[in-house]
Amino acid sequence: MSRLILELLLRATGETLEMVLASGFIAVLGGLPLAVFLTLTGPSGLCRMPWLNRPLGFLIDAVRAVPFIILLVLLIPFTRIVAGTSLGTEAAIVPLSVAAIPYFARIAEVSLQEVDSGLIEAVRAMGGTRWMIVRYVLLPESLPSLISGFTVTLVTLVGASAMAGAIGAGGLGDLAIRYGYQRFNTTVMLGVVAVLIVLVTGLQALGNLLSRTLRHDAPMRGA
Repeated sequence: MSRLILELLLRATGETLEMVLASGFIAVLGGLPLAVFLTLTGPSGLCRMPWLNRPLGFLIDAVRAVPFIILLVLLIPFTRIVAGTSLGTEAAIVPLSVAAIPYFARIAEVSLQEVDSGLIEAVRAMGGTRWMIVRYVLLPESLPSLISGFTVTLVTLVGASAMAGAIGAGGLGDLAIRYGYQRFNTTVMLGVVAVLIVLVTGLQALGNLLSRTLRHDAPMRGA
């Protein structure tokens, strides 16, 4: 593999990591509050609001149902407003974040709903407020599962960021299309695939390790 190809791979990998980490961070900022709200207002929540829970859940599912490549095109006007352009790494963060927020929200909602209801009732019996239940029960108890869900979200974003390269978003997908596919350069294509595999397996391993560590620490905290 030539030095030029290595330099291109390194630069494209950096752009991909920028897109994935930035949109992943935004997904947590937007998706976790949505998940908490859906959990609290759901059928078994602490403040049931079906008139608000159901429309919000439908909107989240509607965004998730749109294939990402179509969402990229639909959001081009919005991306231009936010980022000033529809091309490049920074612009790709916008549709990636829009796709990741509802995706992580549903994953986080499942994690929050798995918290032992006995713990919630115990805090309520001691006069705990809804905020206290969220702060001291729901989030800490579901943290290992939330980490696992966030790992899945990041892995999904790696694939989505590569797909964004089809419209000039930069990163590994753009490198594979422009230098690999269009120029029939098998070395570049194989290099991109290898880097993607390393990224995905690395993120998954790191997420699994952190989740297992938190699960093992939970009984010690409760002792």
